[in-house]
Amino acid sequence: MSGEAVGEENLDPALFGIEVKVGLVHQAVIAQLANRRQVVAHTKNRGEVSGGGIKPWKQKGTGRARQGSIRSPLWVGGGVVFGPRNDRNFTQKINKKMKRKALLMCLSDRAKEEKIVLIDKLELDNFKTKKFLEIVNKLPNKEKKTLLVLADNNKKIVKSAANLSYIKTVEARGLNVADVLQHDYLMIPINALRLMEQQLK
Repeated sequence: MSGEAVGEENLDPALFGIEVKVGLVHQAVIAQLANRRQVVAHTKNRGEVSGGGIKPWKQKGTGRARQGSIRSPLWVGGGVVFGPRNDRNFTQKINKKMKRKALLMCLSDRAKEEKIVLIDKLELDNFKTKKFLEIVNKLPNKEKKTLLVLADNNKKIVKSAANLSYIKTVEARGLNVADVLQHDYLMIPINALRLMEQQLK
């Protein structure tokens, strides 16, 4: 936490020494983002818009084109044809082994680029962004987009880091491909590293 080297840690090659295959990582990211997508846009078809229950004029004899409803898609205020609907399904399936492998590849890539910052411990006495910022400024990931991996939901750390736009906190069990790729550095306390080794091996 003081920014000084206090020891060495050998990263497990089973987690941080995997050969990167871009195609698999891409597939995992696309699937994750697609499964996160919420379907909001929705248009009403001619059966859902209000009105239009009566025939606007008789079928023959008026000289005008025949019409059965004022809510036809051809009319202003009518239903929409082929518009976006809220019953669309964007989910994509990806096997657990593939998802795990893609995550290990991302971790290996960060380790290869020396973008992993290990901390012996990370503790705060109270909710204080200023104190947390003092710790970060002593580390190599100062003012860099950083993913902070925690062993548990430490509310003091999570709340203190919430005001820093370039830092995102995530629990070790919730670590995912998209978050790792969206941040330049991984900041991992040793207890979180041990938990990652247990879960991902």
